[in-house]
Amino acid sequence: MTRRYDRPDRDVLWGLACARCAYPGCRQVCVKEATEHDPIVPVGIVAHIIAHSDTGPRGDPSFPEAERGRYENLILLCPTHHAIVDKQPYTFRSDQLRQWKADLEAWVRDSLAAAILAVGFAEFAELGVVTEAILSAPERASTDFAVTDPREKMAHNDLTERVHFLLTMGLAKAREVHHYVEGVAAVDPHFPERLKAGFVEEYNRLVGKGVCGDALFESLVEFASQGSPDLKYRAAGLAVLAYLFEKCEVFGK
Repeated sequence: MTRRYDRPDRDVLWGLACARCAYPGCRQVCVKEATEHDPIVPVGIVAHIIAHSDTGPRGDPSFPEAERGRYENLILLCPTHHAIVDKQPYTFRSDQLRQWKADLEAWVRDSLAAAILAVGFAEFAELGVVTEAILSAPERASTDFAVTDPREKMAHNDLTERVHFLLTMGLAKAREVHHYVEGVAAVDPHFPERLKAGFVEEYNRLVGKGVCGDALFESLVEFASQGSPDLKYRAAGLAVLAYLFEKCEVFGK
Protein backbone atom coordinates (compact mmCIF):
# COMPACT_ATOMS: atom_id res chain seq x y z
CA MET A 1 0.00 0.00 0.00
CA THR A 2 1.31 3.46 -0.93
CA ARG A 3 2.41 5.75 1.89
CA ARG A 4 -0.15 8.49 2.41
CA TYR A 5 -0.51 11.52 4.63
CA ASP A 6 -2.19 14.89 4.33
CA ARG A 7 -0.06 17.86 3.28
CA PRO A 8 -1.18 20.01 6.26
CA ASP A 9 -0.14 17.29 8.73
CA ARG A 10 3.23 17.01 6.98
CA ASP A 11 3.74 20.79 7.13
CA VAL A 12 2.99 20.88 10.86
CA LEU A 13 5.39 17.97 11.44
CA TRP A 14 8.25 19.63 9.52
CA GLY A 15 7.61 22.96 11.25
CA LEU A 16 7.52 21.64 14.82
CA ALA A 17 10.60 19.51 14.13
CA CYS A 18 12.36 22.50 12.56
CA ALA A 19 13.28 20.15 9.69
CA ARG A 20 15.39 17.91 11.93
CA CYS A 21 15.66 14.16 12.39
CA ALA A 22 14.00 12.86 15.55
CA TYR A 23 16.36 9.92 16.08
CA PRO A 24 18.08 10.40 19.48
CA GLY A 25 21.40 12.17 19.14
CA CYS A 26 20.96 12.89 15.43
CA ARG A 27 19.16 16.24 14.94
CA GLN A 28 20.44 16.26 11.36
CA VAL A 29 18.90 19.04 9.26
CA CYS A 30 16.71 17.26 6.71
CA VAL A 31 17.17 19.73 3.86
CA LYS A 32 20.09 20.43 1.55
CA GLU A 33 20.74 24.11 0.94
CA ALA A 34 20.42 25.54 -2.54
CA THR A 35 23.52 25.56 -4.73
CA GLU A 36 24.53 27.63 -7.73
CA HIS A 37 22.79 25.10 -9.96
CA ASP A 38 19.95 23.62 -7.90
CA PRO A 39 17.26 24.82 -5.46
CA ILE A 40 16.92 23.81 -1.82
CA VAL A 41 15.69 20.23 -1.54
CA PRO A 42 14.14 18.25 1.37
CA VAL A 43 15.94 14.98 2.12
CA GLY A 44 14.11 13.96 5.29
CA ILE A 45 11.46 11.26 5.23
CA VAL A 46 8.05 11.52 6.87
CA ALA A 47 7.61 8.11 8.49
CA HIS A 48 4.54 6.49 10.02
CA ILE A 49 4.81 5.52 13.67
CA ILE A 50 2.06 2.94 13.24
CA ALA A 51 2.46 1.67 9.67
CA HIS A 52 0.08 2.95 7.03
CA SER A 53 -0.60 -0.66 6.02
CA ASP A 54 -1.65 -3.41 8.39
CA THR A 55 1.45 -5.45 7.56
CA GLY A 56 4.03 -2.63 7.47
CA PRO A 57 6.63 -1.83 10.16
CA ARG A 58 4.83 -1.52 13.52
CA GLY A 59 1.58 -2.35 11.75
CA ASP A 60 -1.57 -2.49 13.87
CA PRO A 61 -4.84 -3.53 12.19
CA SER A 62 -6.79 -2.10 15.13
CA PHE A 63 -5.36 1.40 14.59
CA PRO A 64 -7.96 3.44 12.62
CA GLU A 65 -6.98 3.94 8.98
CA ALA A 66 -8.20 7.53 9.08
CA GLU A 67 -5.64 8.32 11.81
CA ARG A 68 -2.62 6.72 10.18
CA GLY A 69 -1.73 9.72 8.03
CA ARG A 70 -2.32 12.37 10.68
CA TYR A 71 0.36 14.48 12.38
CA GLU A 72 0.06 12.51 15.64
CA ASN A 73 1.16 9.32 13.83
CA LEU A 74 4.02 10.86 11.83
CA ILE A 75 7.69 11.38 12.66
CA LEU A 76 10.45 13.08 10.67
CA LEU A 77 13.67 11.09 10.15
CA CYS A 78 16.80 11.43 8.06
CA PRO A 79 17.16 8.75 5.33
CA THR A 80 19.68 6.69 7.34
CA HIS A 81 17.59 6.48 10.50
CA HIS A 82 14.37 5.98 8.59
CA ALA A 83 15.88 2.86 6.99
CA ILE A 84 17.12 1.56 10.35
CA VAL A 85 13.83 2.17 12.14
CA ASP A 86 11.70 0.51 9.46
CA LYS A 87 14.04 -2.46 9.04
CA GLN A 88 14.14 -3.13 12.79
CA PRO A 89 10.51 -2.55 13.80
CA TYR A 90 10.69 -4.89 16.81
CA THR A 91 13.69 -3.01 18.17
CA PHE A 92 12.20 0.46 17.56
CA ARG A 93 8.66 0.35 18.91
CA SER A 94 5.89 2.86 18.36
CA ASP A 95 6.06 4.16 21.94
CA GLN A 96 9.78 4.87 21.50
CA LEU A 97 9.18 6.79 18.27
CA ARG A 98 6.50 8.90 19.93
CA GLN A 99 8.93 9.74 22.72
CA TRP A 100 11.66 10.67 20.20
CA LYS A 101 9.21 12.99 18.48
CA ALA A 102 8.16 14.62 21.75
CA ASP A 103 11.80 15.02 22.81
CA LEU A 104 12.75 16.63 19.49
CA GLU A 105 9.86 19.08 19.57
CA ALA A 106 10.72 20.02 23.15
CA TRP A 107 14.32 20.61 22.07
CA VAL A 108 13.14 22.79 19.18
CA ARG A 109 10.92 24.84 21.51
CA ASP A 110 13.77 25.35 23.98
CA SER A 111 16.21 26.19 21.20
CA LEU A 112 13.81 28.66 19.60
CA ALA A 113 13.19 30.30 22.97
CA ALA A 114 16.94 30.80 23.38
CA ALA A 115 17.41 31.92 19.77
CA ILE A 116 14.59 34.44 19.88
CA LEU A 117 16.19 36.16 22.87
CA ALA A 118 19.37 36.58 20.84
CA VAL A 119 17.71 37.99 17.71
CA GLY A 120 18.98 41.52 17.13
CA PHE A 121 16.56 43.52 15.05
CA ALA A 122 18.39 46.81 15.49
CA GLU A 123 21.37 45.39 13.60
CA PHE A 124 19.08 44.37 10.69
CA ALA A 125 21.00 41.10 10.22
CA GLU A 126 18.31 38.48 10.87
CA LEU A 127 15.33 40.62 9.93
CA GLY A 128 17.04 41.69 6.76
CA VAL A 129 17.28 38.08 5.66
CA VAL A 130 13.71 37.14 6.53
CA THR A 131 12.22 40.26 4.89
CA GLU A 132 14.29 40.31 1.70
CA ALA A 133 11.80 38.35 -0.41
CA ILE A 134 8.73 39.55 1.46
CA LEU A 135 9.35 43.19 0.55
CA SER A 136 8.99 42.44 -3.15
CA ALA A 137 5.23 42.05 -2.74
CA PRO A 138 2.95 44.72 -4.24
CA GLU A 139 1.93 47.46 -1.84
CA ARG A 140 -1.80 47.01 -1.54
CA ALA A 141 -2.56 46.10 2.08
CA SER A 142 -4.62 48.40 4.27
CA THR A 143 -3.21 50.49 7.10
CA ASP A 144 -5.20 48.80 9.87
CA PHE A 145 -2.62 47.91 12.54
CA ALA A 146 -5.09 47.68 15.43
CA VAL A 147 -4.09 45.24 18.18
CA THR A 148 -6.31 42.17 18.38
CA ASP A 149 -6.69 39.58 21.14
CA PRO A 150 -4.41 36.67 20.16
CA ARG A 151 -6.61 34.09 21.91
CA GLU A 152 -9.73 35.28 20.09
CA LYS A 153 -7.88 35.38 16.80
CA MET A 154 -6.47 31.89 17.39
CA ALA A 155 -9.94 30.46 17.95
CA HIS A 156 -11.22 32.18 14.82
CA ASN A 157 -8.40 30.60 12.80
CA ASP A 158 -8.57 27.11 14.37
CA LEU A 159 -5.09 27.35 15.87
CA THR A 160 -4.15 25.00 18.71
CA GLU A 161 -2.09 25.29 21.87
CA ARG A 162 1.00 24.26 19.89
CA VAL A 163 0.73 27.54 18.00
CA HIS A 164 -0.12 29.51 21.14
CA PHE A 165 3.24 28.51 22.60
CA LEU A 166 5.03 29.73 19.47
CA LEU A 167 3.03 32.96 19.42
CA THR A 168 3.92 33.64 23.04
CA MET A 169 7.60 33.29 22.19
CA GLY A 170 7.26 35.49 19.14
CA LEU A 171 5.32 38.20 20.94
CA ALA A 172 8.12 38.46 23.51
CA LYS A 173 9.99 40.30 20.75
CA ALA A 174 7.01 42.37 19.54
CA ARG A 175 8.30 45.63 21.02
CA GLU A 176 11.69 45.19 19.36
CA VAL A 177 10.06 44.36 16.02
CA HIS A 178 7.86 47.46 16.42
CA HIS A 179 10.88 49.69 17.07
CA TYR A 180 12.69 48.14 14.14
CA VAL A 181 9.74 48.72 11.79
CA GLU A 182 9.41 52.32 13.01
CA GLY A 183 13.13 52.89 12.54
CA VAL A 184 13.12 51.66 8.94
CA ALA A 185 9.90 53.57 8.23
CA ALA A 186 11.67 56.79 9.20
CA VAL A 187 13.73 56.49 6.02
CA ASP A 188 11.33 54.32 3.99
CA PRO A 189 7.73 55.33 4.86
CA HIS A 190 6.25 52.49 2.80
CA PHE A 191 8.23 49.75 4.57
CA PRO A 192 5.47 48.75 7.07
CA GLU A 193 2.90 48.34 4.31
CA ARG A 194 5.22 46.38 2.06
CA LEU A 195 6.18 44.07 4.91
CA LYS A 196 2.55 43.51 5.79
CA ALA A 197 1.51 43.12 2.15
CA GLY A 198 4.05 40.36 1.65
CA PHE A 199 2.56 38.30 4.47
CA VAL A 200 -1.03 39.03 3.42
CA GLU A 201 -0.30 37.93 -0.14
CA GLU A 202 1.28 34.67 1.03
CA TYR A 203 -1.55 34.12 3.50
CA ASN A 204 -4.13 34.53 0.75
CA ARG A 205 -2.18 32.22 -1.56
CA LEU A 206 -2.07 29.49 1.09
CA VAL A 207 -5.72 29.88 2.04
CA GLY A 208 -6.62 29.69 -1.65
CA LYS A 209 -4.90 26.29 -1.73
CA GLY A 210 -6.97 25.11 1.24
CA VAL A 211 -4.23 25.38 3.90
CA CYS A 212 -5.67 26.25 7.31
CA GLY A 213 -5.15 25.98 11.08
CA ASP A 214 -1.74 25.04 12.46
CA ALA A 215 -0.50 24.09 8.98
CA LEU A 216 -1.21 27.62 7.78
CA PHE A 217 0.71 29.13 10.68
CA GLU A 218 3.69 26.81 10.18
CA SER A 219 3.68 27.57 6.44
CA LEU A 220 3.86 31.29 7.20
CA VAL A 221 6.74 30.75 9.64
CA GLU A 222 8.47 28.85 6.86
CA PHE A 223 7.78 31.74 4.48
CA ALA A 224 8.98 34.32 6.99
CA SER A 225 12.24 32.47 7.60
CA GLN A 226 12.72 31.89 3.86
CA GLY A 227 12.79 28.13 4.41
CA SER A 228 15.97 28.26 6.46
CA PRO A 229 16.37 25.57 9.14
CA ASP A 230 18.77 27.91 10.95
CA LEU A 231 17.18 28.53 14.34
CA LYS A 232 18.13 32.23 14.49
CA TYR A 233 16.39 32.97 11.18
CA ARG A 234 13.40 30.84 12.13
CA ALA A 235 13.19 32.77 15.40
CA ALA A 236 13.36 36.08 13.53
CA GLY A 237 10.64 34.97 11.14
CA LEU A 238 8.47 33.79 14.04
CA ALA A 239 8.89 37.14 15.81
CA VAL A 240 7.85 39.13 12.72
CA LEU A 241 4.87 36.85 12.06
CA ALA A 242 3.75 37.06 15.71
CA TYR A 243 4.03 40.86 15.58
CA LEU A 244 1.87 41.02 12.44
CA PHE A 245 -0.54 38.43 13.83
CA GLU A 246 -1.25 40.74 16.75
CA LYS A 247 -1.05 44.08 14.93
CA CYS A 248 -2.87 43.59 11.63
CA GLU A 249 -5.04 41.36 9.47
CA VAL A 250 -2.53 38.63 8.72
CA PHE A 251 -4.94 35.83 9.71
CA GLY A 252 -8.64 36.63 9.89
CA LYS A 253 -9.97 38.48 12.90
